[in-house]
Amino acid sequence: MILVTLLTVIAGCAGSGLAQRDGYVADRRQQSSAFNERVRYVVLHYTDSEAPRALRTLMGPKVSAHYVVSRTPDQRGGEPLVWQLVDEEKRAWHAGVSAWEDRTQLNDSSIGIEIVNRGPSHDASSGDWEPYSEAQIAAVIALVGDIVRRYRLPPTAIVGHADIAPERKIDPGPAFPWQRLHAAGIGAWPDAASVARYRQRFARCPPTLTQLQRALGAYGYALPASGAQDTRTQAVLRAFQMHFRPADYRGEPDAESAAIVWALLAKYRPEALKEPHLATLTCPPDSGSDRGFAP
Repeated sequence: MILVTLLTVIAGCAGSGLAQRDGYVADRRQQSSAFNERVRYVVLHYTDSEAPRALRTLMGPKVSAHYVVSRTPDQRGGEPLVWQLVDEEKRAWHAGVSAWEDRTQLNDSSIGIEIVNRGPSHDASSGDWEPYSEAQIAAVIALVGDIVRRYRLPPTAIVGHADIAPERKIDPGPAFPWQRLHAAGIGAWPDAASVARYRQRFARCPPTLTQLQRALGAYGYALPASGAQDTRTQAVLRAFQMHFRPADYRGEPDAESAAIVWALLAKYRPEALKEPHLATLTCPPDSGSDRGFAP
């Protein structure tokens, strides 16, 4: 009788913050404010398999994603249907070895979204990439927009797989319409007027390669300021250009890419441009535009 009464009391208090668990009762009526969400980023991928095969692959045991967007999403009540394979509070295996800002192993802190797309017809340099369908992009905008609102993510937290693993990955590729997502309130994009001002400035006096590396690092890419035009630098520049300058993504440093980086920093990370190694670009009076991207 006493046990029945106790359980009745606990059940009656469940709505007020008491939770009966296996062998104990948790009192949730006092909640600390000292916490944050697991989700800090959204990582966009493409999967070069058709939807049925992609689903089979992403069901495990070696790889997974939180969401999958098919090439032509079904409609339910006039809204696109996306597949959710992993609960958001759980860790999906989509990012692999990765880094962005001051974090590594982004599986721990991100939601992964796979979009069915074949990518390049041959290799990344072919220039022939499958376009994303209108229905797909509408679904991606709805899905990512909802995630951004719920977790209050900043624009710089919406990245591609290539951004966080540039030496291993190229997805979602240069055909992905990042600017269109930005127009819908999702993700980062530089202001055209700011890019034009920096382009004019860098045509006369471009930053050194070391400064460009530091600027890319300040934006979020994992790139040491080595001053060497090495394979890591080329991979990061290729990923950056696929994202923000898809017309030319050879991974070569140039004044336009530098202008875009500085414009992004001015918009989203203005404190970085106060650092002496980025705030000061000094060209000798007789150098003209011959400074190039030397170390």
